[in-house]
Amino acid sequence: MPISAKVIQQSGVQFGTSGARGLVEQFSSDVCAAFTHAFIDGIKESFEFDTLALAIDNRPSSYAMAQACSEAAKQAGLDVIYYSVVPTPALAYVAMQQSIPCVMVTGSHIPFDRNGLKFYRPDGEISKADEKAILNAEVEFESLTDLPELDVSSFAAQEYTRRYTSLFDAEILSGKRIGIYEHSSAGRDIYAGMFETLGAEVVSLERTNEFVPIDTEAVAEVDKAKAKTWSKAHNLDFIFSTDGDGDRPLVADENGEWLRGDILGLLCAQEMGIDALATPVSCNTIIEQSSAFKTVSKTKIGSPYVIAEFDSLSDNFTRIAGFEANGGFLLGSDVEINGKVLKALPTRDAVLPALMLLSAAQTTSIAKLVSDLPQRFSHSDRIQNFATEKSVAILAYGTGAPQSLLSDLGFDETFEKVDTTDGLRMTLSSGVIVHLRPSGNAPELRCYAEADSMEEASTIVESVLSKVQAITVPAQ
Repeated sequence: MPISAKVIQQSGVQFGTSGARGLVEQFSSDVCAAFTHAFIDGIKESFEFDTLALAIDNRPSSYAMAQACSEAAKQAGLDVIYYSVVPTPALAYVAMQQSIPCVMVTGSHIPFDRNGLKFYRPDGEISKADEKAILNAEVEFESLTDLPELDVSSFAAQEYTRRYTSLFDAEILSGKRIGIYEHSSAGRDIYAGMFETLGAEVVSLERTNEFVPIDTEAVAEVDKAKAKTWSKAHNLDFIFSTDGDGDRPLVADENGEWLRGDILGLLCAQEMGIDALATPVSCNTIIEQSSAFKTVSKTKIGSPYVIAEFDSLSDNFTRIAGFEANGGFLLGSDVEINGKVLKALPTRDAVLPALMLLSAAQTTSIAKLVSDLPQRFSHSDRIQNFATEKSVAILAYGTGAPQSLLSDLGFDETFEKVDTTDGLRMTLSSGVIVHLRPSGNAPELRCYAEADSMEEASTIVESVLSKVQAITVPAQ
């Protein structure tokens, strides 16, 4: 019989910042089964449960992977509830309310030739320690030969919709025209009804049959142009979209300008009256300088690190949240809104920040809310198919000789501070910030820049990503 640790190791699949990720061909039925068995085995001593919940995104490979996960769970003696295509936060929310574990089959924003698995314990996302336990578990299981069709439940979609529509007056969005860039998002069959229930007129935009790997942290130029065209053509007040699995938002203002995810998170947290925030080090520095919050903790990049920080914040604060530069908003405590309790959901969510932004903009414009913030701009982009080994070598070089790396990247000024919390984040004498970091999910190198204008931040990112490819790391 196969043993989970051996099957996983031979597959080449590893954990990144958000779940296990790999090429589709690496996720064979037995590999999916091995991960599922190892996950169940790792949490069964700490939680009592007899059911596993499953859902998928719209990738062509996701259904077969869910079938394998389902069959493995049944081998382990569990019942399975299959919610089909729903956003990751919808699956996580209903599973947490029922105190059962769940598995989301998704590769989020990465290309369709890759996929992944996200795991949730009955109390929420797994930790980095849980990831290690899954990789090292030695569970013996039967190789899968038959994968039955899965019965679909609509409960998760219904409950996720109710979670947000019950918070507001039914007419809060009355008079608003909202465009939904549907593409292949896992939540595209939910969002229109949600906004319409709250009074908005909804315009469906560009639903696709092909999977589209939308990256909310590096918005493509074609999508920037689309938003401006859609906004003008349809007279839109707001455009809403997400990445592939619906846990990262992508929203545009009345002019079709996409908001940076950390700016969206900041406006959301302010509207909710959050006391304490946990945000990754890559987020805009105006957040930690804001007087709206009692404290802001900086973490490594990735939701597990943000969630881990919630524990320490809960010792002194009651209204806790976090968000990432990609826009995913994590609610770390129950919060009262409009006299109603919104239950904690410590995993990335796309809908909450969108609705809170619209709530904040009831008597003003979204563009005005953004322009009223301190004018500090951040931008990011990535090089795809960039060997992780080369990224690591460049960062090691820059950590030891930051001035030399800056010169190689075309900067003629000195550095003031170097932060290695996650990747290499250099603050220059001019106040400009340049941050390089290998992706945890794919062979990509990301560059983040922060400056006093969007033009400068964008130019820095473009220049750095161009020059970094030519760097030859000196021999050690």
